[in-house]
Amino acid sequence: MLDYSKEADRYDASRGGEPRAAAAATAVLGLLPPDARTLLDVACGTGLVTRRLAAREGLRVTGVDAAHRMVRMAADRHPGAIVLGDSRQLPFPDESFDAVSTIWLLHLLSGPEETSSVIAECARVLRPGGVYVTTVDKASSHDVGSDIDTVLAPRPVRPAVDRAEAVEAYAAEHGLAPAGRARFTGHGQGRSPRSTVDDLHRGWFTRIPPDSPLAARLAAGLAALPDQDVPRPDPRFSLRAFRKRH
Repeated sequence: MLDYSKEADRYDASRGGEPRAAAAATAVLGLLPPDARTLLDVACGTGLVTRRLAAREGLRVTGVDAAHRMVRMAADRHPGAIVLGDSRQLPFPDESFDAVSTIWLLHLLSGPEETSSVIAECARVLRPGGVYVTTVDKASSHDVGSDIDTVLAPRPVRPAVDRAEAVEAYAAEHGLAPAGRARFTGHGQGRSPRSTVDDLHRGWFTRIPPDSPLAARLAAGLAALPDQDVPRPDPRFSLRAFRKRH
């Protein structure tokens, strides 16, 4: 996994910046009940999405993240409402929030047990009748059928821990029932061949060591593609919402 404190300074620019954040926040807010007054944004990162969530009138938003540098950046954007904390053991009492979000978090977790424990924590701090919103199927969102995807097809792929059906099962175990779904565009995240080679070299593909023969072969295949700096289509991300049973 990337070191997200080291990644913080380039995170927004490399992941769609404000347009992507706006699309994500709009989609999340569309799944919240109109009477929600408090929201916890778990793994809030640099706070770019958190700040936009907080722009909804009457909604008080708290962010939490485990990466120190991310927390400092988020606190600059959303002062007084960002906390350093672990998503597996959230530093909040039971039933503290009307809504909880995990945007681009579950796919980073190590396996089913950790994924279930994070969802359990989100359910714990959620009030009865509250709504949990999360991204699902993150990795597959980036497979847009481009020539880049064809070159990358032989790469080893970790079984996705954020598969929608798996997340729904974990949610049910922790008293959460399906309450809606949405999709949004990852504006500015379309891969180009050159940017994908850069991602290979910095370890973004977690199953491919940057100095491995496979990384070299994939980089060569990407370098042979046309339009080296032309982004391919943007990914389309999926959200699921779940309501906590009374």
